[in-house]
Amino acid sequence: MNVPNPAPVNRDHPVSFDTVLVANRGEIAVRVMRTLREMGIRSVAVYSDADAQAEHVRVADVAVRLGPAPARESYLDIDLVVAAAVRTGAQAVHPGYGFLSENAAFAAALARAGVVFLGPPARAIEVMGDKITAKNTVAAFDVPVVPGIAEPGLTDDALIAAADRIGYPVLVKPSAGGGGKGMRRVDDPAALPGALTSARREAAAAFGDDTLFLERFVTRPRHIEVQVLADQFGTVIHLGERECSLQRRHQKVIEEAPSPLLDAATRARIGAAACDTARSVDYVGAGTVEFIVSADRPEEFFFMEMNTRLQVEHPVTEMVTGIDLVECQVRVAAGQKIGAEQDDIRLVGHAVEARVYAEDPGRGFLPTGGTVLDLVEPDGRGVRVDSGLRVGTVVGSDYDPMLSKIIAHAPDRAGALARLDRALADTTLLGVTSNVEFLRFLLADPDVAAGRLDTGLLDRRVTDFAPAPVEDELFVVAAAFHWIRRWPDGPADPWAIPSGWRLGAPAPTTLRLAGGDRDAHVRLIGNPNAGTARVDDGPELPVTVSYAAEAGVLTVALDGVRRDYRVAEAEDRLWVGGPHGVAVLRTVAEASVRGGAEHAGDAEIRSPMPGSVIAIPAEAGAAVAVGAPVVVVEAMKMEHTLTAPVAGTVELLVEVGAQVRLDQPLARVVAASNDPQGEGLPA
Repeated sequence: MNVPNPAPVNRDHPVSFDTVLVANRGEIAVRVMRTLREMGIRSVAVYSDADAQAEHVRVADVAVRLGPAPARESYLDIDLVVAAAVRTGAQAVHPGYGFLSENAAFAAALARAGVVFLGPPARAIEVMGDKITAKNTVAAFDVPVVPGIAEPGLTDDALIAAADRIGYPVLVKPSAGGGGKGMRRVDDPAALPGALTSARREAAAAFGDDTLFLERFVTRPRHIEVQVLADQFGTVIHLGERECSLQRRHQKVIEEAPSPLLDAATRARIGAAACDTARSVDYVGAGTVEFIVSADRPEEFFFMEMNTRLQVEHPVTEMVTGIDLVECQVRVAAGQKIGAEQDDIRLVGHAVEARVYAEDPGRGFLPTGGTVLDLVEPDGRGVRVDSGLRVGTVVGSDYDPMLSKIIAHAPDRAGALARLDRALADTTLLGVTSNVEFLRFLLADPDVAAGRLDTGLLDRRVTDFAPAPVEDELFVVAAAFHWIRRWPDGPADPWAIPSGWRLGAPAPTTLRLAGGDRDAHVRLIGNPNAGTARVDDGPELPVTVSYAAEAGVLTVALDGVRRDYRVAEAEDRLWVGGPHGVAVLRTVAEASVRGGAEHAGDAEIRSPMPGSVIAIPAEAGAAVAVGAPVVVVEAMKMEHTLTAPVAGTVELLVEVGAQVRLDQPLARVVAASNDPQGEGLPA
């Protein structure tokens, strides 16, 4: 880690905690435990049944089972977590982020049990957890807020009347919760009543509270947040700002520090406003104050909310300051004073973070999952990885799909972006589809490179993204893997060796493979030490192949170019990771023959994500038209209805309640041989 600043707390002074429980999972739990170990503090993990073999359980000194996989029966059960802390002798609990990290009842329960909460006082959590109260509280400390109306119990009529005074466009926001749920931008007064109705419904479902307020919509908004640190003696400092404008549907994807938008004067003003925000609720610990800033008027900023916890993107602040925020949280909670003055804090260089999610950008960012079959995470100068992954990790559908964070630091922004792109290129994750390719697509965007950001940029760019097609080279690699696996290690019946030898011209070993939107026939002749390969009607190229099974590395020299590929098999799929990223290929059986006629129009319906079958609208043997619903799959509280791609008769391959994997066949539609367009079939 870069170390431009002295620690704001006394790192040589012992703390009163020898055991700390981490009430979280995944990469944040692993990251917190890393600092605890460096401080000589014993760490306690908690886990659900789904996480029994998880990385955070492995790295902890002690691990306590909470309960079944559902979060409400494990990680969100306050009594279970508090009992685990008491049982293991933990003097303090670090909540990470998400789950119970901003739950005032949890902080109070720990206090009753005599356990220190590594977070702010319950009052700060309560005030900042209600956006209306928070806005009014900070306004009393002269922190600038977005013009609008924020009062408890506002009716739809009151909000509609206020909108004309505020001026359109307006932003409808729920008072409780976050993550963009319930937010609506309204440009036309006629659309406001409907937006209020849908926003209340969504807020009530997500947070159990349908209270709404209105703000003026800031044009070309940028999301800039400030890291604050406060002790129990009234000292509050800030550690600079982070730019978090690259978001998809209000969820951050790439963050950086410092912001490329702010000049030194604005940085000082926004930092002072963040400190005043913390003082307004007698804040203690590490927290983040979020502001909205217009790209058109960067000198003007408005308070948005305060997150009373560590943020996902805290590593970029640590990289440019050299300050370990988790250590600061522990020491402040143990009663230590902040010894640094604001003028002591300097930001050195630039840092950028990318969040790696288990999602498929090529399928509308549907959540994915599976078992990690192989993993290579980047390292090197200026690169940091916060990860909860290891080979064998099962990524399911019970929790948030974020897998890891990759962070890069360099002397300037261009260098940090380039270093992050290289680190992403050096990342290989086999067994779970991720968004790594999409992250590199974003980093290559000219506006991102130039720092011309706003919160709508990513959503505008999504439609331009298309996964790279599987190249011929990768088809050869996949075929070569299957080929060499069939090759005998020692003496064998020469007729069983797949060399293609016969009298006359050699016969090829042919495989039909599918990957992405392509499928191809690959023909291999000869032997792994001296063979030839041909994809479809392409040229015949010399190929040599070797395979190190223990390392999972396939070395292929194709037409004189030698490369190493990491390969792993899972059921009917082969994962290939190499210089061109990760590809997933599967062997394809030739079209089946029924009654002597080839039914090339038959279509399989495969699951686009791992999850459970919650409904089957179609009956086995029923005739369906194109687009008719057949199977409904649910994962991570998201339903996806799969429809008939062709007209025909349904063959069901699963039942309601079945747990299904990504790309698992769920149903088959046997094409209507005399009615290919679905005419005469039920609509």
